[in-house]
Amino acid sequence: MAVELERPATLIDGKAFAAELRGRIARQVARIKTDHGVTPGLAVVLVGEDPASAVYVRSKGRATVEVGMNSYEHRLPAQTSQAELLALIARLNADRAVNGILVQLPLPAHLDEAAVVNAIAPEKDVDGFTVLNAGRLATGQKAMVPCTPLGCLMLLRDRLGSLSGKDALVIGRSNIVGKPMAQLLLADSATVTVAHSRTRDLPALCRRADIVVAAVGRPHFVQGDWIKPGAVVIDVGINRTDAGLVGDVDFAAARRVAGAITPVPGGVGPMTIACLLANTLTATARVNGLPDPQGLTP
Repeated sequence: MAVELERPATLIDGKAFAAELRGRIARQVARIKTDHGVTPGLAVVLVGEDPASAVYVRSKGRATVEVGMNSYEHRLPAQTSQAELLALIARLNADRAVNGILVQLPLPAHLDEAAVVNAIAPEKDVDGFTVLNAGRLATGQKAMVPCTPLGCLMLLRDRLGSLSGKDALVIGRSNIVGKPMAQLLLADSATVTVAHSRTRDLPALCRRADIVVAAVGRPHFVQGDWIKPGAVVIDVGINRTDAGLVGDVDFAAARRVAGAITPVPGGVGPMTIACLLANTLTATARVNGLPDPQGLTP
């Protein structure tokens, strides 16, 4: 049984952190405009009418404009062919006004998601999903980093300072969160374990971890008595239930044991869009031969 702490865990306010981050981005966007005459541009491609995707695209467009960047939205019908979509990506790759390209996932079933993602020029891949950027991240080279893991890393560094020597457990092995999260933690000299659906005795692994990043997509999967007293818990999950949005961690139980924890909603979610803007600014700086923006990259 985990030992309950006298005080509940500190809430890690991702919403407030993301607002502060967007403010820093806006100031750096203004500076790059003034000093170099460059306005960062983000192009978002939406295929079909998926309601959740449409909401995300509107949020991204609004946030892009608010920090002073140019927003380009391309909405295509669900029956768009692979060739038509690849032709649009080729045009965006060649467009000097576009510094970042994001294709909203999931795509309709008849489209080859991997081929579409890997058609994006790596230097404009602000989602960090191309094979080339994944390989660069895995080998410690300068890469575009997936937005959600980058946001998680920022929250962890803000809470803990150095992650060196920390015992970190990543629950989930997706290419979008789990694998890149592990790479980022390794780069910060944490000792990293990646767990998944076939991991034996997951509770025991959790109980020794100073950092737990849960990204499995199962509501309340991580139990409170799995958490090491004082651990920092980053809950990436967003699950729709009859009770509303909940994370992958049993929040109420874990909060009695953890040292700090992200809520759902209001934790990791706001960081994802903020880090998308950070990546767009980073991509703009790199293509113009400028130093990486301060505090926005791993």
